[in-house]
Amino acid sequence: MTVRSIACTALLDGPGYAPRGPGRLTLRDGRIAAVEALGGGEEAAEPLFALPAPVNAHDHGRPVRSSSFGAGGKPLEVWLHYLALLPSVDPYLAAAASLGRSALGGAGAVMVHYTRTQGLTPLPEEAAEVARAACDVGLRIAFAVALKDRNPLVYGPSEELLALLPDEARREFARRTAAPPPSPAEQIRLVEEVAAAAAGELVDVQYGPTGVQWCSPELLQEVADASARTGRRVHMHCLETRYQRAWADRQFPDGLFPYLKRIGLLSPRLTLAHCTWIRPEEMDILAETGVTVSVNTGSNLGLRSGIAPLAEMVSRGCRVALGLDGLALNEDDDALGEMRLANALHRGWGFEGAVEEAQMLRIALANGRASVTGREEGGVIAPGQPADLLLLDAGALDSDRLLDRHLGGLCLRDLLFARAGASHIAELLVAGRTVVRRGQVTGIDHPAVQAELLARLRHGMAGSAALQAALPALEDAMRRYYAAAPCC
Repeated sequence: MTVRSIACTALLDGPGYAPRGPGRLTLRDGRIAAVEALGGGEEAAEPLFALPAPVNAHDHGRPVRSSSFGAGGKPLEVWLHYLALLPSVDPYLAAAASLGRSALGGAGAVMVHYTRTQGLTPLPEEAAEVARAACDVGLRIAFAVALKDRNPLVYGPSEELLALLPDEARREFARRTAAPPPSPAEQIRLVEEVAAAAAGELVDVQYGPTGVQWCSPELLQEVADASARTGRRVHMHCLETRYQRAWADRQFPDGLFPYLKRIGLLSPRLTLAHCTWIRPEEMDILAETGVTVSVNTGSNLGLRSGIAPLAEMVSRGCRVALGLDGLALNEDDDALGEMRLANALHRGWGFEGAVEEAQMLRIALANGRASVTGREEGGVIAPGQPADLLLLDAGALDSDRLLDRHLGGLCLRDLLFARAGASHIAELLVAGRTVVRRGQVTGIDHPAVQAELLARLRHGMAGSAALQAALPALEDAMRRYYAAAPCC
């Protein structure tokens, strides 16, 4: 039996995230055994502010920041093709680097929608290496197997875009998109093979259709049927950009979400990432069917995709979570910074409130947990809940110390939304295990992993010279293609 006692200056207590303090948390075998107030005669509290560990409800486990290889500021549609510049590397190394950054940013649970494989071994073996990295780092993850079978270049026939490219670029992208995709049935079987190889206490394997625009009706139906049959969760992009919105309106004149509901895909097992261009009546359908929406504020700004209507989703009863999508505002995987950004954009203007702080805390700390873990538990500090905790350095958070209550809970929750970030993390615990302490990942040598990864990426980048030369032409052709297409 593993027992630990944490006497902290303040904590966010229960599902209402009420600031309390000082208090003592007793952890036993990976769960919170007791939450008690500290009396005057008891031991002094450490200058720690305890809150549930944030959840990153949409991400991809990318090995490196995308602006490092020229993709910064690109619209999503061309940005996706820049990712192919990265050479294949050892999957354990790539995952350990990425998940280590997530841990340093404060996330205790991370969605890994595995949309770009290394391809050095069969996917089940690669997934097992990602799972091993997650366990070594100490994070809970979902591994969503990417499923797709159409529209590899644009939302429509590839020939229309290829015709806009000069000869060399046309040959490069025609070659890259020539291989036929596996059948829907083969893709569903692959998910079960991955689950057999990689699923575990900290790893939940899910179906990961990449998006309606990238999946045929046959594939989407197979996913809906398989999820209903097995109970396995589904994670999918949805209406991330205005071009996807326009495509969906053309393809589904009777409505995208009525179609998804009709085939059985909409359920509490489904998480939709983004929904940046969703409409009010569509939000009502998602609220009715219990779908979770993972909003990715920093990523949507970085990829020029827009600002999701988070406040209206909340007001209409949608279950909203937060994701970082590998593109937090500073590309630093800072989960607290992402919460603060979302709060600043959606809390309301002037004296009118749209999303209360307690609601934003639930969005950042609790609503995405089932999306990642597959279990409806956690995200609150209460007896019996998983001991997934983020301990902030209360003294550093309020370094000015101007008020007599400078270490009081009310002030610290105010400062959580005003300035908290990864630099204030004293410790991250997952299932009671210390994952990060004072800026260091405890389970792996993260600086060494990062250095080795970058060395291998630099060595392999020379092999992408032809693609590097072709990408500017692709961007120009896409600009013309989407300018000519009907849009919303």
